[in-house]
Parts: sequence; structure tokens; C-alpha cells
Amino acid sequence: MAEARITPDTEVSTTELACVLGITGRRVRQLAEDGQLERTGKGVFNLAASVQRYIAGQSRPTTSEEEAKMEKGKRQAEVTLKAAKAEMARLEMKELQGKMHRAEDVKAMTEDLVYTTRSALMALPGRLAVDVCAAQTAAEASEIIRREVALVMRELASYRYDPKKYEERVRERRSWDTGQGRDDDDD
Repeated sequence: MAEARITPDTEVSTTELACVLGITGRRVRQLAEDGQLERTGKGVFNLAASVQRYIAGQSRPTTSEEEAKMEKGKRQAEVTLKAAKAEMARLEMKELQGKMHRAEDVKAMTEDLVYTTRSALMALPGRLAVDVCAAQTAAEASEIIRREVALVMRELASYRYDPKKYEERVRERRSWDTGQGRDDDDD
């Protein structure tokens, strides 16, 4: 049997080229239709030229450098967005667990405390007027005033953090019913 030699002019069939390239005959025909491979006749290809064009087509980047940069930027933006959403969910969970409070809720609760203090202090003159007028001496009037101020101070000193009040604020702000929790499946 004579030994076959491959030369720069060696021509092969679609099936033979597919076997050399490791692809199907159908894929060879698609590449020829797309202009990536060039036929020398019906179902005939120059082996050397076809292999070189196929390799060049496979090693060519499918996207331009600018497209690659845009794609990388898009992926980074997606990662940043997902991280921000995860952080928001984490903070919301801490808020719902009562481990963290929004500044607006703390401000509202502090304002409530200030108004309660203000009301107690503003009520002192009315509560003390008759008793102080009935006092026989300045020392006795002073003692009446001191006792009432001490009472107001004890009331303020008994003020304690109440997580239920913050929870009510959160639910009110989010327009939730106090009797039920949030269920995203019902939205």
C-alpha cells in the first residue's frame, strides 16, 4: 500500500476534515456557510488552510476588549448590588429582632421622653401653688417644692428601655398590624 503524504495542497472531504478537527460534519458545513472555512469544491476542503483557519477562529476572542471591560463592570455592579441587598436584609433582620433601631425611631422615643419630662415640669407650678401658699415658712415651701421635684425625678429615673415600644414604632412605620408578622409570600 502506498503511503499517503499531506502537502499544502492536500484536499479532504467534509467527513475527513471533521475527523481531523474533532467536530461533526454538520459543524464543518456550518463553518463553511459562515465563511470561517473555505471550500475548494463541493464538499472538498484544502486541509492545511482549513485547519489553520479553524485554529485562528477558535483562538480569536469572541468579544472586543471594550466589551470585555463592560462585561466585567456589569459583573462587578451585580456583585455590589447583591452585597448591598444582603446588607439591607441583614440590617432589617437586626431591626426586626430588636437588636438595632433606626435613628428616626430613637429620635421619636427620645422626643417622647423629652415631652414627658417637659409636661411633668410644666405641671409643677399648678400642683404646688396651693401647698406653697399654705406654707408658714420659706423652709416649709422649699421642702414642698423639693419633694415634688424629687417625685418627678424618680419618675424620670424609672424610665427604662422598652423593646415593645420600639417594636410598635417599627410596625407603625411599616404599616404592619401589631398582631401579625410580615409574610412576604402574601404580597
